[in-house]
Amino acid sequence: MAEHNDLSFTTEAVAEHKDGEGLKEAQIGLQEQVEVTGKFDSHNREYNQFLVCGSLFECPAKYLPIKPIGKGAYGVVCSAKNLDSQEKVAIKKIANAFDNVIDAKRTLREIKLLKHLQHENIVQIKDIIPPMQRDAFKDLYVVYELMDTDLHQIIRSPQQLSNDHSQYFLYQLLRGLKYIHSANILHRDLKPSNLLVNANCDLKICDFGLARTSTSNEKEFMTEYVVTRWYRAPELLLSCSGYTTAIDVWSVGCIFAELLGRKPLFPGKDYVHQLSLITKIIGSPSEGELGFITSEKAKRYIRSLPRSVRVDFAQLWPHANKQALDLIDKMLVFDPTKRITVEQALEHPYLASLHDVADEPVCATPFTFDFDADHLTPDVVRDVILQDMTELHENVP
Repeated sequence: MAEHNDLSFTTEAVAEHKDGEGLKEAQIGLQEQVEVTGKFDSHNREYNQFLVCGSLFECPAKYLPIKPIGKGAYGVVCSAKNLDSQEKVAIKKIANAFDNVIDAKRTLREIKLLKHLQHENIVQIKDIIPPMQRDAFKDLYVVYELMDTDLHQIIRSPQQLSNDHSQYFLYQLLRGLKYIHSANILHRDLKPSNLLVNANCDLKICDFGLARTSTSNEKEFMTEYVVTRWYRAPELLLSCSGYTTAIDVWSVGCIFAELLGRKPLFPGKDYVHQLSLITKIIGSPSEGELGFITSEKAKRYIRSLPRSVRVDFAQLWPHANKQALDLIDKMLVFDPTKRITVEQALEHPYLASLHDVADEPVCATPFTFDFDADHLTPDVVRDVILQDMTELHENVP
């Protein structure tokens, strides 16, 4: 993909305005870092220990910690420098990764997916760090390529964003999503914080823990938590069966609208409020647009909502590019069967200056995940991940 050197932003401006969900990007001080000299595993590899946000990391000595960059239910992340390659990376520690089978499967799924998906607009796994002792393998360390920030932080910062910025972010998101969908994968959790960005405006999609193939087990596929509510398509809110790649397109429309307005378009407090906000903005669906809803109860509920007329997006975002508004209009369609596809979105006039079908690759082979069975145990997941480590390291204990 061609570089756009004329697009950039100041990472300091973004970092200074991180909200409560983020972390202060303070350097890991000497008081937080405890290096252990002479600590070697059975294969004579040196490991160091250091604290990140109170969590003890145990990594090969080639990884020099820089600073904490994230903390949440998923684990703790710090940036580091690989002294062998001189590249900066992000190390995510997932503590007690195999205590819960659902979380363990989510981690395994993301590892398998990211190994399969090789694309410029998808974050890459650089390493899976072997444990010092196989018998004590309970914490998992996954090494990713390092990005400067994410789209959520950019949107909430005072950083000025031009139409060119928004256009380039959207193009890269759609370009990556085309590749994902071509591999028979639905991301299912697209939101600004899952879109990593560099200062030169390169964008990469991350967090595939909730992703599924379209042929996944129906029960688990449909019932497990999917998509942060604000970016959730109507068919998900209405618990419709057999949903498609259109759910990701809806999320993209919400993200693009948030880029233009610098705030979430549908910040619902619960399911009921979410549907209410959607119909107030995009208008009440006609009877013909309810055909995808299989539940009569859900249809009755939609019919009971106050009738609304679609808002003129030009009034919501008066300074936005008219073609950008037309594309959002085609993404935020209530009926998923009438929603624009990723391929069609890439061909939209708004993206004409960037679109090049020859430089928008598809995945050569569809992804299959054979570990969704109910009988899968944490021990089995641990063994599978150890096998993956073996592919990266010849001497895994």
